[in-house]
Amino acid sequence: MTAVQPEKKHREHGQSQQAQAGQHVPQGRQDYYDTLRTLSQASVDQHFDAFKDIAWDDPAMAVFLDDDRFILNDADEIGRHPWYKALPRQRQIEIGMYRYAQIAKVGRQFEQVLVAGVMQRLIWMEDNNPEFRYATHEVTEETHHTQMFQEAVNRFAEVTGVQVAGASTPFKLIVPLITSAGAWFPEAFFVGILAGEEPIDHLQKSVMRAGGSHPLIDRIMQIHIAEEARHIGFAHQYLEHHVPRLDPVRKHILAVLYPIIMRGLCDVIMVPSKQARRDMGIPDQVAKEIWWDSPDSRKTLRDMFTDVRMLADDLGLRNPVTKLIWKAVGIDGKPARFRGEPASATH
Repeated sequence: MTAVQPEKKHREHGQSQQAQAGQHVPQGRQDYYDTLRTLSQASVDQHFDAFKDIAWDDPAMAVFLDDDRFILNDADEIGRHPWYKALPRQRQIEIGMYRYAQIAKVGRQFEQVLVAGVMQRLIWMEDNNPEFRYATHEVTEETHHTQMFQEAVNRFAEVTGVQVAGASTPFKLIVPLITSAGAWFPEAFFVGILAGEEPIDHLQKSVMRAGGSHPLIDRIMQIHIAEEARHIGFAHQYLEHHVPRLDPVRKHILAVLYPIIMRGLCDVIMVPSKQARRDMGIPDQVAKEIWWDSPDSRKTLRDMFTDVRMLADDLGLRNPVTKLIWKAVGIDGKPARFRGEPASATH
């Protein structure tokens, strides 16, 4: 009960300020603001510190070159491909270590883009808007994620002597354009947030359901899954609140951009860059089959987007014209009936 009292007082204080100013808050906006306050309190009550909540110096967390736990399981697109399964054990371990480090580095870079774009949005924000408080909670959590990811990458580099490639050069070159969208087209920017967070969340949950991997990787994924649930929830709530208020032109532009952003940023997160594929020794033909030319890989791609298809439908962004774009970029299909519905239930 005591944990709720400060939040209740804050809400009543905000409402009284608006009342004194003669402002009327519509019920829909009030419900949205109440949800943001609930998310903010959750960030206060349960959050993680990159250097307190991971036992980096525990011997169980140590990274060694000869460790079968780094062999990729079938939850990973590389791990379930026959080419990978046919490799010698030690080569499987080496590729698995690089793969985990590469995902962590790209995750760090994506979180940096998120932080920069959100801050550009907040610089314009008016007073007494609960979006400011929750968004800064999220930024705080994301900076811990960047530290967590980079520390893991550093440990892999110390053991292997290999610097992983991270995101592709074209992506890094357009980062200023992406982050600036946080100010001039925040709805598109938040679609981009979901485009990065949903695929990595899908992959991490799949790996954990399949039995996990090394304890260090498992702990990082546990923390990331727990906090990304709030971040994904906020992105959904933000779009549900703001998109219906767009003018028709901007809403149409967003409907066209939505599937393009989803597919483009999914590839940034999920598909290793050319340099990373070269480092892992993945043949070009195998890479094509893994991302996304085979029937199995195309289903995996579609399955990542059941929740965002549902959101697009709810927002009126999927119509006969834009559905052609969804199909063209390979992420069409049935929407989820509820958030988090197992993908197999939608097919």
